Amino acid sequence: MTPKFHTLKVKEVRRETKDAVSIAFDVPETLQADYTFIPGQYLTLRTVIDGEDIRRSYSLCSAPFENEWRVAVKQVEGGKFSTFVNTELRAGDELQVMTPMGNFQLKANPIAQKSYVLFAGGSGVTPILSILKEILTHEPLSDITFFYGNRDFASIIFREEIEALKNLYMTRLRVIHVLSLESLGNKIQKGLMDRQKCEDLHNAFLKGWNISEVYVCGPEVMMLAVKDSFEKLGVAKENIFFELFAASTPPKKKEETSNIPKVNANVQVILDGDTYDLAMDASETVLDAAYKAGADLPFACKGGVCCTCKAKVLEGEARMDVNYALEPDEVAAGYILTCQARPTTEKLVVSFDD
Repeated sequence: MTPKFHTLKVKEVRRETKDAVSIAFDVPETLQADYTFIPGQYLTLRTVIDGEDIRRSYSLCSAPFENEWRVAVKQVEGGKFSTFVNTELRAGDELQVMTPMGNFQLKANPIAQKSYVLFAGGSGVTPILSILKEILTHEPLSDITFFYGNRDFASIIFREEIEALKNLYMTRLRVIHVLSLESLGNKIQKGLMDRQKCEDLHNAFLKGWNISEVYVCGPEVMMLAVKDSFEKLGVAKENIFFELFAASTPPKKKEETSNIPKVNANVQVILDGDTYDLAMDASETVLDAAYKAGADLPFACKGGVCCTCKAKVLEGEARMDVNYALEPDEVAAGYILTCQARPTTEKLVVSFDD
């Protein structure tokens, strides 16, 4: 289903920490089927600030069985959208909210008996919390070890909810906080979530465990540390799943894409049954060219991190500058991130409907 924006009313804005709030949306019954989600997925929020159309993606921290659509937004320095949400947004206001998307998912199996390891850094807790609640509720034979990194105790988002879950599921949930700027009284829980820290945590809490799956959400440096260390410790690559906040790799400069064939391409973009014909070359991406031509294509980050702008190549070829969102099997099946894709053949047909 092609992602679509709908105007939703804000049901609640709840202060979680001094620099983070969670937002719950009122989804009318007529739209609830469109907003069905899988734990780990995200919503893209859209509004106009100072005349600028701004979109940001935030993972759902609620689980589907809670019948709630809630995301958390941490204020970042210079962030227009996060500052607006943290200082101005109120219950009763309206935002445009895209239907749920994302490949970072967990589908619970009520008869599964697994040992999960979850990692979160800062506001990366949002999809992890959704996944955690889903496992605890719908996989009664599975257990979880959750490592949660933050600056200090006061910056832990959803601390009370996590503690309540730990107390409710004492035999199935272990929560280990790791703080970079504050001491909890022992060396293992102090510091940054780098590769050495991940290995130390494994040796302290997971040695001898048969780890089934690892889920991690946070900054790229943390994700890579978890991935590298747990692969080294014997967890299969295909059992490590991650969601990035944003890529740390700087955008490519134009001269760095000079190896892309310089073609004058006729591009067709199919969206909701409509076809948009574009004349373009490799100096711009498919998304940018289509947007200039008036096609309201779905997008959010424009950095290759989310998969909101995913489409399928039906004819011709395109090359992506970067890809942090699509799985290898999706790329092999012909899917591209249109925000990163440039035509390499004279004809290119791309569909958002496939």
